[in-house]
Amino acid sequence: MEIPFATSERSTIGVEWELALVDADSGDLRQVARTVLDAVAPPGGGEHPTIKQELLLNTVEIITGVCHTVAEAGADLQRSVDELRAITDPLRVELMCAGTHPFAQWSHQKVTDRQRYNTLIERTQWWGRQMLIYGVHVHVGIEDKAKVLPILRAMLTYVPHIQALSASSPFWGGKDTGYASNRALMFQQLPTAGLPFQFETWAQFESYVADMLHVGVIDQVDEIRWDIRPSPRFGTLEMRIADGSPNLTEVLAFAALIHCLVEHFSTLLDQGRELPSLPPWFVQENKWRSARYGMDAIIILDRAGDEELVTDNVERLLVELEPVAERLRCSAELAHVRTILRKGASYQRQRAVARRNDGDLGAVVAALVAEMRAGRPL
Repeated sequence: MEIPFATSERSTIGVEWELALVDADSGDLRQVARTVLDAVAPPGGGEHPTIKQELLLNTVEIITGVCHTVAEAGADLQRSVDELRAITDPLRVELMCAGTHPFAQWSHQKVTDRQRYNTLIERTQWWGRQMLIYGVHVHVGIEDKAKVLPILRAMLTYVPHIQALSASSPFWGGKDTGYASNRALMFQQLPTAGLPFQFETWAQFESYVADMLHVGVIDQVDEIRWDIRPSPRFGTLEMRIADGSPNLTEVLAFAALIHCLVEHFSTLLDQGRELPSLPPWFVQENKWRSARYGMDAIIILDRAGDEELVTDNVERLLVELEPVAERLRCSAELAHVRTILRKGASYQRQRAVARRNDGDLGAVVAALVAEMRAGRPL
């Protein structure tokens, strides 16, 4: 089968941010997404352009338009948050985000009544019902289909960097999992989720999709839920690695890092240079290490198996990307990555709050809610 790749302006950017709806008093999840979505629906009916439904009734997703800068994407997201708060505040519902809710029970959550979601749950059963997880997805426009898969393979070498910096899911069902990102390993249990195959040609990707459609694994291309995937409909490469971020500042930091990396690799291709790649077994190990150890992960850098502390490698990467950030006008947002290196990732902040409050995860939720309100890490 032939899969056309939409025309997209180079290095345009779009961001999707999944938000939890939590009770202002108890901190537990509230199943009020339908009420919220009905309240923000356009007067003539239909879906809101930037506030969308998700798998579970405790979740809404906000999305940007096609943006030219990370700052523009941030303004889009802030407008949606403000519009949501006009509805949620009177309901005594707070907006919150992290890779997982610290203490909510997956068995208490209700699934959105939509054919796509009902089919997913029917097929995946126990694992599908446990998808009480939240993420940030970043789309970057790629102007030439021939660039998509080489850039995807290169971006796989930075999975541990993005995952460690964004890790925000240490707790699951009221327990500390011992992982920085429990979400990363939960999500890959779904069919077609997890790390992508490293195809060499677009024809190989088309053959894979044709096979998955033929045997009924998927009904459409966007049911491929890889951590990094081509998005033919939008003409983008979609990065789905990051855990849900508790505040807008960090969302934009991760978006800037991804934006710069994709543009950097696109430029290297223009110069006829070979992009970095890793064997699948190293990519897989890097994902596990960053999910388990977060900012303390020792990651594999190259095919020779050289290793380094992820935070040290991020420091050097930020210096390398400075000229790209200037060109993309996202230097300020990229600089916030250094703040994370200095002050800690969300999973570290959450554990610190739990320690200060004798293990009370309600205090962790309150801290996450406060970060969302403040728009920055606290």
